[in-house]
Amino acid sequence: MRTRTVVAALLAASLLALTGCGTEPEPDAEAKPTPTVSPDEKFLAAVDEASIVSWTTTGPTDTELLDYPQRWCAAFTDGHSADHVLNADQGLLYPLGDDWGTKRDEANELLVLATKSHCPDLTDQVTADLRATGAY
Repeated sequence: MRTRTVVAALLAASLLALTGCGTEPEPDAEAKPTPTVSPDEKFLAAVDEASIVSWTTTGPTDTELLDYPQRWCAAFTDGHSADHVLNADQGLLYPLGDDWGTKRDEANELLVLATKSHCPDLTDQVTADLRATGAY
């Protein structure tokens, strides 16, 4: 009888060990945090993928380029159209520097990339606006 009790206790302990009751999870089994990517990083990566031909010889620095998305988003939030934003008469919103420039079709693409990364809720508005004028 005593042997049966010992064997039963050993079986119960073995089952508990196999099921992992009361043990800590393996370090590899824990969920790893997903790295976050800033809107600026998303925008620059998308611009690199777009391969803007206008900038083959000379283009903006990342700092110069990152000056645009927030201002574009603010203009769209204020209700301005893509044409208004890129109109040279409207100020400093056209992607242009002292020694670099951007063709209009590529500037339109930059607007879309900027809205996707910095103000995604406005992307549909901007692409619809560009399509309505035949520019996208």
